[in-house]
Amino acid sequence: MSRDLVVLSHLRWVFVWQRPQHLISRISDRYDRTWFVEEPMPGDVTTPTLRREDHGPITRVWLEMPQAAQCNGFDPTASELYSSLLPHAFGESNDRTVWLYTPMALDVARVLEPDLLVYDVMDDLAAFAFAPAGVVLRQRQALRDADVVFAGGRSLHRGVAEHRQSAQCFPSGVEPEHYATAIKLRAARRTRSRRPVAGYVGVIDERIDLGLVEGLARKLGDWDIHMVGPVVKIDSAALPRAENLIYPGSRQYSELPGTMANFDVALMPFALNEATRSISPTKTLEYLAAGLPVVSTRVPDVVADYDGIVYLRDDAAGFADASVDALDECNIARAERCAPILRDQHWDTIAARMAEQVEGARVQAAAAQDTA
Repeated sequence: MSRDLVVLSHLRWVFVWQRPQHLISRISDRYDRTWFVEEPMPGDVTTPTLRREDHGPITRVWLEMPQAAQCNGFDPTASELYSSLLPHAFGESNDRTVWLYTPMALDVARVLEPDLLVYDVMDDLAAFAFAPAGVVLRQRQALRDADVVFAGGRSLHRGVAEHRQSAQCFPSGVEPEHYATAIKLRAARRTRSRRPVAGYVGVIDERIDLGLVEGLARKLGDWDIHMVGPVVKIDSAALPRAENLIYPGSRQYSELPGTMANFDVALMPFALNEATRSISPTKTLEYLAAGLPVVSTRVPDVVADYDGIVYLRDDAAGFADASVDALDECNIARAERCAPILRDQHWDTIAARMAEQVEGARVQAAAAQDTA
């Protein structure tokens, strides 16, 4: 018998290192076992096969499906398979917390009979391209059933609170110490003569304003524009091309400080559409921790949290002008403005506060069961 944490996620543990990885890696030491269950993926198998892979204290789990099978996230077929296989794979537990990142896995969560159900709403999945059918209904069911609900940003929290008033807002954070080397490396490279670099780090998908990126590369012809990250849900052939527009591909979390050390200005060229209406970009804090000036479109949460710190612009011409202005910005003054934000939004602090809320709910649920 053990105290277990089971995370059901639409993201993979080995994908871009973001909110689930930051939180679960910190919270896992409160449990005897932590399982990170991902969506199915195709593999070289003839029948659906449950795979597992250890990453330190985290055991990554996924269903490997025959190549001919359709893998559509936690669809009814996958949910049924997981529901039959996972209880046997996990064994007995005298205290099981299930932590949702996708409401589409709600049926699986119910089969696992958790002592506590946590729903951490990190994105408005219904607004994303190729959103699964029924995600809005599932979202409302998960908000109703969960014992604890978190939301990963201001705008997201407002939408969630319409259906679950007790939802708590915990925007994403940063590890300032992780990015400190970027500042040192950049200072050492300033003595070299080179073209200025404006860069983006993150997933390149329907949330990126590709027209803005193309226009920026044209406006800043004597700069290099680096778009660093995996291309997801859009055709890579549709990406704008220019001699000074570079797509280096994905980078591991450990590589991000070195990547950002090559930037002079950090970019957040988000399209203003349904997919970005409720986002609270983690990269804002990461850029600031790396000592970079940031230029962003007017994403609501960025405007609410970083007006006066981030350059807010609407188009390629504005991004180009702000990038040039940012080269002359005083690094010391920017660091002084950012220091209290980076301190208050440390991932260690956020994870500890969220874990305390979960523990309080667990104790309350156990007491209610004892008196029932």
